[in-house]
Amino acid sequence: MTDDDEAAFDEFLAARSTSLLRTAILVCGATRHDAEDLVQHALEKVYRHWPRIRGDNPEAYARKIVINAAISKARRRKIVQEITFARPPETAADSPDLDLRDTLIQELRRLPPRMRAVLVLRYWEDQSEESTAALLGCSAGTVKSQAARGLARIRENLNLAKEVIG
Repeated sequence: MTDDDEAAFDEFLAARSTSLLRTAILVCGATRHDAEDLVQHALEKVYRHWPRIRGDNPEAYARKIVINAAISKARRRKIVQEITFARPPETAADSPDLDLRDTLIQELRRLPPRMRAVLVLRYWEDQSEESTAALLGCSAGTVKSQAARGLARIRENLNLAKEVIG
């Protein structure tokens, strides 16, 4: 790799690694450590192919690697683990925004990996249906149906929880 390629990769790494980590955490529903491993794996592949993909969209390439690896890992794993996020000490425990966020993340983790990936890409990452479909290797119609089904499941579970509490 040339010095110019190295500098461009370093710039990419500084600008996009946090975004890739956030995506990995949300999509794989695993610990931060597992998500960091997925991102590291993706960045290794991006680095190996950097001269070829540099002019294209290296972030999309890396994101696709992260998502595919997370889906594959979830398929291999038979036991679904519940993960909780610790609240920062300076944040009040009764904050409605945090409670809603925690609830949504828990519901997201209950979804199948591909459906979770669709919702994360469409609504957390604000990707279009077409770019989500391209990243997941499916049609835009599949993205639409998976998003609709995923949102319906989350709504249903939240309504059931509300009935039990109320």
